[in-house]
Amino acid sequence: MNYPGKELTLFSAATHWKQYFSQKIGPYLSGDVLEVGAGLGGTTQSLLKFARGPITSWTALEPDPDLYSVLKNQNIPSLNGKRISYIHGTLHELPPEARQFDVILYVDVLEHILADREEIQFASQFLKPQGRLVVLAPAHNFLTSPFDQEIGHHRRYCRRSLRDLRGSLFQSEHSSYLDSAGLLLSLANAYLLKKAQPSMNDILFWDRFVVPVSKLLDYLSRYHLGKSILEIWTRT
Repeated sequence: MNYPGKELTLFSAATHWKQYFSQKIGPYLSGDVLEVGAGLGGTTQSLLKFARGPITSWTALEPDPDLYSVLKNQNIPSLNGKRISYIHGTLHELPPEARQFDVILYVDVLEHILADREEIQFASQFLKPQGRLVVLAPAHNFLTSPFDQEIGHHRRYCRRSLRDLRGSLFQSEHSSYLDSAGLLLSLANAYLLKKAQPSMNDILFWDRFVVPVSKLLDYLSRYHLGKSILEIWTRT
């Protein structure tokens, strides 16, 4: 599987954004964690820094051979004493005897998977009872732009579509929209600018100036607005 997008290097500079969503996800991380679609590894390191619970192991799964090569060549067996293992492939290529995980992460990944419902159903088999599945994804189909098409997004999500997706397999533990100020930028790109790829200056402006504003506005709006959606489910 080859990832069509070329934006991961640009978004690796979005340190404020990674810190923001990592702080939101961190309290739900503990035990054995599986990260589906680990990319270049920046999200892995950010999430580990903000994990509240004791992490027993961290498995970073990446299907793209070039991205996996970057992960493997980092040669970082552990971070802050937490064991990390890198695996090339998809969830469907994990052996049936693979360990049962306490948490499975889809951070900006699920929207790239065509058969998302089947993916969620399959992922549930790798979770321990009461295990958590975490989804961070782009929100609202009306924000779809050439950028989404360029990087292989099949869809964007909202609370209703994700509720339908989880069905009876999971119960919702947390749901919030994030980056309310960034929603305005996404609107501008969807209907006016129509850029297929942001520049590094675009990313740095958004990360350094827009994301801090979003943190305040998200709180004031009670997390009902945003260009991204964060959902945390517990296996029933």
